[in-house]
Amino acid sequence: MVSRVTTVAFHGIEAVPVDVQVQIGPGTVVFNIVGLADKAVAESRERVRAALVASGLSLPARRITVNLAPADLPKEGSHYDLPIALAVMAAMGAVPAAELAEWVVVGELGLDGTIAPVAGALPAAIGAGALGRGLICPAANGPEAAWAGRDLPVIAPVSLIGLVNHFRGTQVLSRPEPRVRAAEGRLPDLGDVRGQESAKRALEIAAAGGHHLLFVGPPGSGKSMLASRLPSLLPPLEPQALLEVSMIHSIAGALADGRLSDRRPFRAPHHSASMAALIGGGLRARPGEVSLAHQGVLFLDELPEFHPQALDALRQPLESGEAVIARANHRVAYPARFQLVAAMNPCRCGMAGEPGHSCRRGPRCAADYQARVSGPMFDRIDLRVEVPAVPASDLALPPPAEGSSAVAARVAEARRRQAERFAALGAPGLLNAACGPRMVEEMAMPDAAGRALLSDAAAAMRLSARGYHRVLKVARTIADLDGSERIARGHLAEALAFRASAPSLAAAA
Repeated sequence: MVSRVTTVAFHGIEAVPVDVQVQIGPGTVVFNIVGLADKAVAESRERVRAALVASGLSLPARRITVNLAPADLPKEGSHYDLPIALAVMAAMGAVPAAELAEWVVVGELGLDGTIAPVAGALPAAIGAGALGRGLICPAANGPEAAWAGRDLPVIAPVSLIGLVNHFRGTQVLSRPEPRVRAAEGRLPDLGDVRGQESAKRALEIAAAGGHHLLFVGPPGSGKSMLASRLPSLLPPLEPQALLEVSMIHSIAGALADGRLSDRRPFRAPHHSASMAALIGGGLRARPGEVSLAHQGVLFLDELPEFHPQALDALRQPLESGEAVIARANHRVAYPARFQLVAAMNPCRCGMAGEPGHSCRRGPRCAADYQARVSGPMFDRIDLRVEVPAVPASDLALPPPAEGSSAVAARVAEARRRQAERFAALGAPGLLNAACGPRMVEEMAMPDAAGRALLSDAAAAMRLSARGYHRVLKVARTIADLDGSERIARGHLAEALAFRASAPSLAAAA
């Protein structure tokens, strides 16, 4: 007789059903696991054996074969421990097999029979709901799995013996309740920034339209400080986006205590990060920083110090909104619709162009330093802002009257206008920065004076086709902030000024 328990394998954020089949028969006393299992799954036989002994059961002295079907699908991770243990117990008659048929099971076993948390409980719960089944998961993952739907049955035991008692009816496990992560303090406020009015304006435009942004300035001018204020201008995550972001963080094992938060992600990797760390990859093709920043902000400080190959690998996610990790035997795609904010010094010494400072290498220092970032990468950045050093007289001024809350209100209104426009065009949920060329020409066509200005500027600045459309998108966002249905010459002039505010970078693009 063969006993069966359903679990899942993860392909990106999608949970693929896996059938755990166990047969106990005559033959050499051995415990085999087959079905393209990795090292963690192969080692589960020792954890299962010890957990069963700790729960008062011992494996029979017979041949035990565990098959993970489909056999050609790679199986990775420790979440196969619990389904294998339950399938073995069903084959032994310790738990009713008919009861297990209604559940999808994930969980890692300790040697004492406790059930440890695993990554991917939320996608597993959504996959179980798609199969019309409930989910059995570790207690620590229960609040996370409960977000998959109020009608989804969820059992979250602490130990293997507690789960067995639940099926026997001697101990009833209640359904866990979804939890929300408490706000971890106040977000950094824009009111803390003295001066830098042009950079603040660029932050407002970037937040309103989802545009990519680059700050260029000497050390200590406030580039990182400005970037860290962007999340305070962005609206909370919508329910669908919240679920998608949480699924990615669940796969990465980054959901603390199974609690979800509606705050947008803010990721700031160190410039020593590898290509796999940024884009995703590794032995198990895990999501990288671009996916962990999905629907949020990816901040790259000291941009030219990143590995050039890693920076160029960002170009495809910036355009498509997803990170594709290709291997010889499989291909995984993670969502990566993030907002890039980068900061850099104008040269290696950092003081090029600053009054009272001179560089011994002259203009070549800045040219060599900026050449570490490719022209096509610069071309994908909509707003380029020079951030000069703040004079001491500005630092002595009282704090500005307008903080993040006032700017966030204007951003929310501009995003409301965009939501109505894109809903009417049949593309709900888009922002100006993410719309295609045809839609840009339909919704962002300037008046005659604006077209003349754009034509002259495109020739003078040698704008690429991508740059041309990105200028129109930024102008559309500026018009939305102004409450204007039409793009006027002034909106285009401001968009072009932000595109060309760093002349050497514009020439590089």
